[in-house]
Amino acid sequence: MALNRRMVLTGVASALLLPSFLAQTSRAGEEIGRGEALFVSSARRGDGSYCVVIVSASGRVVRELALNDRGHDVAVSPDGALAVAFARRPGTFAVAFDVRGVRPAVVFETPPARHFYGHGVFSADGRLLYATENDFERDGRGVLGVYDVAGGFHRIGELPSHGLGPHDLLLLDDGRTICVANGGIETHPDAGRSELNLDTMRPSLVFLDSVTGDVVAEHVLPQELNRLSLRHLCADGSGKVWFGGQWQGAVASSPELIGSAGRDRPISLVEGGETLGAGLKGYVGSVSASNDGRIIAASAPKAGAVVFIDPATGRVLGQKRLRDVCGIAPASTTEMALSSGDGVLMVGAPPSSDAMHSEVPGLAFDNHLRRLRA
Repeated sequence: MALNRRMVLTGVASALLLPSFLAQTSRAGEEIGRGEALFVSSARRGDGSYCVVIVSASGRVVRELALNDRGHDVAVSPDGALAVAFARRPGTFAVAFDVRGVRPAVVFETPPARHFYGHGVFSADGRLLYATENDFERDGRGVLGVYDVAGGFHRIGELPSHGLGPHDLLLLDDGRTICVANGGIETHPDAGRSELNLDTMRPSLVFLDSVTGDVVAEHVLPQELNRLSLRHLCADGSGKVWFGGQWQGAVASSPELIGSAGRDRPISLVEGGETLGAGLKGYVGSVSASNDGRIIAASAPKAGAVVFIDPATGRVLGQKRLRDVCGIAPASTTEMALSSGDGVLMVGAPPSSDAMHSEVPGLAFDNHLRRLRA
């Protein structure tokens, strides 16, 4: 991809081989080839250390890769062969690894005065990786770091996110447009995870051209919703983008947290028969679409609930209860998988109460779950 003047060249990211991953995954090809649905997630072990795990639908840990600190989301390449685990904000490391364990893993980092927000997405051809980052020495300006996959994840440039606190990002079906959820919150590593601008937040969904960085469309929440930090994204079968938000105010005053938008569609919040926002404790931790795009699921770990929505009508189909549930991923044509901080993996057809329930001893899943295509 040619860089233009909108993309700022940066320093070299560090790349370290992790040969120990090969020792841990010597049976990788055999395990992946069994045909059972597999998922990848950051996690915490019982001893308090952190890792990335590949786990089957039945709760069998296929393998794991140690992390030096807490991870957040995992990006999976278009062919399903490569995955990248990102550090939780304000971490600066990411780990790229071969899903089959054939090649050693690579650790890379943000340049100075940047940190990851925990999410990334591959380009349609798998040659580039885009990651949400904080330019915290320039008033928290949000950027998308651009990394060369074949070049050992060397950072070759960046694009503006056109907002503060970019969190999740999504590559649309046209293979070129990226939707970014700008949470609107200014943070700085010196202040830990504290929010520095709650009264002046400006959350937005920005659709941008991944080649030029130009804004294709921008949707900003109205002032009365300025404390609704837009965080996580997925797309339904029609290409409409769905988001989950986190309310930076009193739970009792929480608005609806789930909504949708498109390049030519303004933001619209889901309106249930009852107010969902307060019932979800003002916090949505993840969103995902079913394989066919006909169901949207949004998790609320503080409320121990997952809400299922019909994207065609915006109607709430039902809820599933699971303590500390956050990770969501499609499992099959008719099923979705849910993971929890208690090490529970649940697979079933939403919103049915019937589901396969597995516990993974000594493991606590982090916020996000991704289906592997291998």
